[in-house]
Amino acid sequence: MRGTVGWGRSKLVYCTVPRQFRTLYQVEEDIRDALDHPLPGSDAHLTLAPRPRLGWRPGQIPPGAKTAAALILFYPRRDAPHLLLTVRAGQLAQHAGQVSFPGGGLEPDETVYKAALRETQEEVGVDPTQVRLIGALSPLYIPVSDFALHPVVGVTHCPPTWRAGAAEVWRVLETPVAELLTEAGPHRGYLWDEDRRYRVPYLEVGGERVWGATAMILAELMTVIGAPLEDPWRDRVGET
Repeated sequence: MRGTVGWGRSKLVYCTVPRQFRTLYQVEEDIRDALDHPLPGSDAHLTLAPRPRLGWRPGQIPPGAKTAAALILFYPRRDAPHLLLTVRAGQLAQHAGQVSFPGGGLEPDETVYKAALRETQEEVGVDPTQVRLIGALSPLYIPVSDFALHPVVGVTHCPPTWRAGAAEVWRVLETPVAELLTEAGPHRGYLWDEDRRYRVPYLEVGGERVWGATAMILAELMTVIGAPLEDPWRDRVGET
């Protein structure tokens, strides 16, 4: 999405949370159980996809798209499960200032799992040997960068000490899972790009708006752990 954009007014819509997660162990077990079954994929992605999302067809990866990986890292903090998010540095050529998972493109002969660990170490200093990988969620095509992003899920039981790489990360968002379940949203928002208006659902985490690909991945993650988000436009059928 290029050009000058501005956020419109939004309305808070709370999701109904069927259960609360109290331990990292419970979160990990629920993810492992879910990965043994078909993933929700594009059905969940659509919940928080911008509308229109130009160049994206749900569930499809265009031939020739570049491969990238991101790490969804769970870890304990004050006896509660947390999730790692970052705010990208403002000088980056793409997605500057947006909330994301640590990640990036693959190096030659690298798997998505190794790439996710490497990028996380480079961006925030997490030791790959301290991360236990669980599996991967559904890949998501990102039209603006022509990447097929593979979200890899990992857990560390050692509370991390962050060393943010200033070239890529402005700040780290330590996100309690309970906040995602009860306070984050989703919200209704709008973005204007030149003369086009986009409906942009978003979550609010740590004072930041989480939208686009990161929000879409979180929508699948929340479904996987048993707390699916609701479409914030479900009561506005036909609105453009």
